[in-house]
Amino acid sequence: MPRGPRTRALVAMAALTAASTAASTAQAATFCDRGGEVSATEQDRQLQVVAIARRALEASGASAALVSRSGTDLSRFHLQYSHSGIALKDSRNSPWSVRQLYYACDESQAKLYDQGLAGFLLSAGRTEPIRLSIVLLPEREGARLAASALDNRRALALLSPRYSASAYAFSTRYQNCNQWVAELMGFAWAPRDEHAAAAAPVQSVLPVDGVPVEGDIPTRGQAQRWLKDLGYDPAPVAVPSHAVMFAAQFVPLIHSDDHPIDDLYAMRLRVSTPAALETFAHRLVPDAQRVEFCASGSTIIVRRGWTPLPADCRASAGDEVLPLAGAV
Repeated sequence: MPRGPRTRALVAMAALTAASTAASTAQAATFCDRGGEVSATEQDRQLQVVAIARRALEASGASAALVSRSGTDLSRFHLQYSHSGIALKDSRNSPWSVRQLYYACDESQAKLYDQGLAGFLLSAGRTEPIRLSIVLLPEREGARLAASALDNRRALALLSPRYSASAYAFSTRYQNCNQWVAELMGFAWAPRDEHAAAAAPVQSVLPVDGVPVEGDIPTRGQAQRWLKDLGYDPAPVAVPSHAVMFAAQFVPLIHSDDHPIDDLYAMRLRVSTPAALETFAHRLVPDAQRVEFCASGSTIIVRRGWTPLPADCRASAGDEVLPLAGAV
């Protein structure tokens, strides 16, 4: 089929519409699309999950962890998580607060936001089941990520003013919440001279394409190049081709003009998702440990390891099964 301007436009519209139907494979958290009212009982269930996760964080000895929560229902894409951030032991907000990107709808711009672990999970609204995943990082990689996340100059340098829930992982045109986390990971873990790193761990990042880095402040383009060099390769997420054709007109926070045309034709968008971030961390940092928590029915399932819990959170041998207080 010829790929003239009109055909490309139709394909882009179809892909954009498909993405909007799911609100996102790469859905970032926003203050304007919160879930419905959460009952006191539901909040109590969520807080019980948080309490168990916090104990795991405190016992780990880690200084930073990748955390992800459920939110938007992405089960049709075989994704259980929609939003990620970085939990920091030494956060100025409170221990284990999560630094993350949120889109502030009232101001029409993305911002970095520090939120306690309880607020991080509760901001998802009502979800069933309740899911939270943490990736505990060993000292070397955790310290680098924490240093970058806690330095406002570097963290903000990687923040884009233009937000798109379906942002392409290797374009600087837009950004979503998970993409900001990915780029921070790329900057923090970029190769560097080990001797210089001991004295100035973030000032000796290797040049990109032969061009020296300006000081110790990264750019998004540099971070994405480091991500590629480190092997970051988010699995394409297939979007349904049967989406209502004109739905995209009503979804202003989703764009497709940053994606390669071949991806649009294939209806497979490469975006940063929590699953992609965890896969990257596992490949790059083999000693990282994953712990998943899922509250469903009258129990909380705790699974340690890189095999995710199934959609129904059914426990297997080796999983810890804890009672959910107050469950009926």
